[in-house]
Amino acid sequence: MSRPVSTYLTLLDHEIHVTQWGAAGAEPVVMWHGLARTGRDFDDLAEALSGRYRIYCPDTLGRGMSQWAADPDSQYSLAHYAALASALVDELGLARFHWVGTSMGGAIGMAVAGGALKTRIGRLVLNDIGPALNPPAVERIKAYAGNPPAFASMTEFERFLRTIYAPYGALSDAQWRRMAETSVRRTEDGRLTVHYDPRMVRQFVLHPRDYELWPAYDQIACPTLVLRGESSDLLTEAVAREMTRRGPRCRLETIAGCGHAPALNVSGQISLVADFLAGG
Repeated sequence: MSRPVSTYLTLLDHEIHVTQWGAAGAEPVVMWHGLARTGRDFDDLAEALSGRYRIYCPDTLGRGMSQWAADPDSQYSLAHYAALASALVDELGLARFHWVGTSMGGAIGMAVAGGALKTRIGRLVLNDIGPALNPPAVERIKAYAGNPPAFASMTEFERFLRTIYAPYGALSDAQWRRMAETSVRRTEDGRLTVHYDPRMVRQFVLHPRDYELWPAYDQIACPTLVLRGESSDLLTEAVAREMTRRGPRCRLETIAGCGHAPALNVSGQISLVADFLAGG
């Protein structure tokens, strides 16, 4: 196991923050987070896998420590995120690598695994995301992500995160505190809010077909694992089952006690990912 190292890369004229784990030269894995999150969501999984892999956890444009978009209307889009992903692996010199993506990170993974990076992704893990989204869940996410509140204290901010991310499953007090401390920024008046550009949610208005990904999914050739929270409102059971019959004919695992999306922070979930990446 290793400790995380922060790096900053210039990709498509954006400064992008990437947390790296593991020894240089080890088999590479890219882990890409969800819509309103950061690469630090993968700390537990990355630490557990860092003895075998070199792991890269970027903060998407407009999130975490990465630069915000200069042209949000065009750059907060799946096409631009996919271009950033291609630029990232080219900059890192990754000829072949695995991809683990939660929610939006999985959508980016589908886009590139069925397109520009099809021959370079060895194994693909999609965490609670599919080629079609459940509209009520999208509206729920837009409601909290597009107009984030601000708080006077970290205690209030952490309480907010515990509420909206309760579907992630069982997190310890230390894990909730780490999520809060890696998800926060101060506003101009000194209050605390989430560490992303709220304009990123306009993707759903300006690029409404971004997450219609059956054409990309059907082109994926690499082994694919889909993890679905048993009470997920974003990835329906019907879509998940259809994914086992189309494209890469994924392996589907249901994660008990979780909704959207499993946090990949406990031994059972970590073992599923580790065994799959190792060829299981």
